[in-house]
Amino acid sequence: MLEALIFVVFPFCMLFAAVSDMLSMTIANRVSLILIATFAVVAPLTGMDWATYGWHFAAAGLVLCVTFAMFAMGGMGGGDAKLLAATALWMGFSVELVAYLVYAAIIGGLLTIALVFYRGSNIATLTGTNLFLRNFANEKAGVPYGVALGISGLLVYPATAPMQWALARLVAI
Repeated sequence: MLEALIFVVFPFCMLFAAVSDMLSMTIANRVSLILIATFAVVAPLTGMDWATYGWHFAAAGLVLCVTFAMFAMGGMGGGDAKLLAATALWMGFSVELVAYLVYAAIIGGLLTIALVFYRGSNIATLTGTNLFLRNFANEKAGVPYGVALGISGLLVYPATAPMQWALARLVAI
């Protein structure tokens, strides 16, 4: 059961955030809350020691402080800031967190460049009414960065401590 939560909750939340941001340009608070609550309950049950558990929350707090400052300066959306912090909670201060942030920057940059070209093309006029592409085609809309965050989270998640614990448990069965 515990393994199922680890296999399902994080990936589902990343996919939901990406699709939600693509469709509505928002990431619901419940996505971040589900990620936080699930980690808070599951991590101690995996045998994570309390110091490591605390460091995971410290990583999330640091990421939240940085992303909140970026939000206050208009550099990112509030949903993106909260999702980044909730995702950092699952990774803690680790190589996976650095990889996640680097992937998010690269994928987000590529997405932004693609949107600039797409929005300036004739294709945007033709596909701008499509449910999935309307925010991509809208020149007044920002960048649905939740797409980059979701993809990055899915790329890095298999290497995180909770996922490695769950995979080891499955192999032991």
